[in-house]
Amino acid sequence: MINLYYWTTPNGHKVTLFLEESGLPYRIHPINIGKGEQFQPDFLRIAPNNRIPAIVDTTPADGGEPISIFESGAILLYLAEKTGQFLSAHTRTRIYTLQWLFWQMGGLGPMAGQNHHFVQYAPQPIPYAIERYVKETARLYAVLDKQLHGRNFIAGNNYSIADMACYPWIVPHERQGQRLEDFPNLQRWFESIRQRPATIRAYALAEGINKSPTVDEESRKILFGQDARTVNKA
Repeated sequence: MINLYYWTTPNGHKVTLFLEESGLPYRIHPINIGKGEQFQPDFLRIAPNNRIPAIVDTTPADGGEPISIFESGAILLYLAEKTGQFLSAHTRTRIYTLQWLFWQMGGLGPMAGQNHHFVQYAPQPIPYAIERYVKETARLYAVLDKQLHGRNFIAGNNYSIADMACYPWIVPHERQGQRLEDFPNLQRWFESIRQRPATIRAYALAEGINKSPTVDEESRKILFGQDARTVNKA
């Protein structure tokens, strides 16, 4: 059994996409980050960075004690290795897939996240920051669009953890100031994943868990007001 500590963010969706595709049994433990539940001591023992998602595998392959993992990329890699799914055992294909997984973790996610913050959540508009991150998001979309030319999926013709990592960050493309029509290979790829039964199930779960995905003034303070003192007093 996989215990998934989750909220309805792009990084959270990565893991439900994998779990729905793989058929692994799992149980969701919602962590409402807008209410500060990520600072609960039980959660911090699993995820010391006070971020979702995190998992606990109660039946690891070595038969030992449960294993806890935080960071969405590490979770996808662990689950792929546990199940033997969505990550090729072939050396060259494997490393090619991991390159694009880390590209998402180091580029697409952080840059689109800053885009979301300055376009949607900053208390006052900062034109330089908005232009900077909208343009960088567009650049990354173009990189992905070029990679998808002549390929069904990011790492070739097989759906992989690289696709699962990237897709949730493309879902809010309109909020990021992007038009999928400008990236035809990316648009084709996006539609093919959007229609997968596991994707439909994963996003339906999210709608049932978070019925009002808005950020009010109180949750804004919790989400965007953290510093070293937040860590030290948790």
